[in-house]
Amino acid sequence: MTQSLPLTSTKSPQDLEVAQRVLNHESNALAHLARSLDHNFTQAVTIIQAMKDKNAGRLIVAGIGKSGHVARKIAATLASTATPSYYIHPGEASHGDLGMITDQDVILLLSNSGENVELSDIIAYAKRFDIPLIAMTSKAQSSLAKHASLVLLLPPEPEACPNGLAPTTSTTMMMALGDALAIALLERMNLTAEQFRVFHPGGKLGQKLKHVSDFMIPREELAVVGLGTKMDHALIALSEKNLGSVLIADAQDRLLGIITDGDLKRHMSPDLLSKSVDTIMSHNPRTIAPDLLAVEALDFMITSAKNPITSLVVTQDEKIIGMIRVQELLRAGIA
Repeated sequence: MTQSLPLTSTKSPQDLEVAQRVLNHESNALAHLARSLDHNFTQAVTIIQAMKDKNAGRLIVAGIGKSGHVARKIAATLASTATPSYYIHPGEASHGDLGMITDQDVILLLSNSGENVELSDIIAYAKRFDIPLIAMTSKAQSSLAKHASLVLLLPPEPEACPNGLAPTTSTTMMMALGDALAIALLERMNLTAEQFRVFHPGGKLGQKLKHVSDFMIPREELAVVGLGTKMDHALIALSEKNLGSVLIADAQDRLLGIITDGDLKRHMSPDLLSKSVDTIMSHNPRTIAPDLLAVEALDFMITSAKNPITSLVVTQDEKIIGMIRVQELLRAGIA
């Protein structure tokens, strides 16, 4: 028998005191943050606005641990208020996702200590390609702050945790500062309530968002081979089309499988070129319909799948009609 929880507790007065103490502490920290803002905040808004004016870049937001969770929320808020924004996980960035960042972007890195080693590859990448890097940290002398183009400095407020360890006050300030950036950018462009709905698929103007068919690479530009094709011919097709994958189809152009760079690595051997695509290909590749929203395709590729993927085959009536890739969507500001 399941034991029911008690409806009352002798600890409740103490619990309320703790809650009030935490909320008062964090509200005081936010007031301190508001007072501490200076020209660096205005400059950060200007840098991001200049990126938007070029219609070519996005604000890339990243962080690790609790700062990473906050970074995701900040990216989502910015994207929904008409600032193209995208969250990148630092670990994935070190294993290939840095390629999603272009020299037209701006990077916002969150780290309370400014010493997270996981951020080092993104910092080095920003330096190498001269990409503006905005740091949000509480340590002015940290490695992150020293290598940033601009620093949004959090005031030195202790965490609400009695041990001073659990990220609480610091993440609250980060979250609020992210909101401040989003609203400052929103007010610079005078975004109306009707325009705001465009960035929310559930709104009445959601049907005006672009579809998968608007961004897909057409069938004639894809590398497609039939069953029984030797890998040496498949690799030639892969090289000619330069899309990172080869599709395997039957005589009616129905999708049977796909060979990606990952498949090649898994099957690398001296006799690879003499093998048939049948033995190398991954079966049942993920597909998407052309009339779905492009933002849905991006969400599926990046966040919905257990293992994020970079492309989807577009099919209609079971036939291949194109391919949509995460690079094109991000380049178009679908984020």
